Amino acid sequence: MKSEKDSIGQLFRNETMRESVIYQEIRSDGLLEGRQLGLEEGRKNEALLLVTRVLTRRIGPIAPETREQIQTLSVEELEDLGEALLDFSSASDLTNWLNEHQP
Repeated sequence: MKSEKDSIGQLFRNETMRESVIYQEIRSDGLLEGRQLGLEEGRKNEALLLVTRVLTRRIGPIAPETREQIQTLSVEELEDLGEALLDFSSASDLTNWLNEHQP
């Protein structure tokens, strides 16, 4: 198996192979996918940071278990939470929201 991996690695390091249209397409697709994943991850991190900061200011410190639940939310769910938290007055409001919006 190792020799097969080495052979494939040598093939892709070959100048002629790197200049091929198929290699360039595969590489381009990989770069695009990587960028998209990076942007999505960055978007989620920013939403998570903002929601966490506003929640802390609004209702006080967030319990570690609750923080973990929040971290599992998608970007869209974080945006929904960001809107809903404007009406929160206590940690129980957050707990209730999370219980209603998680499977």
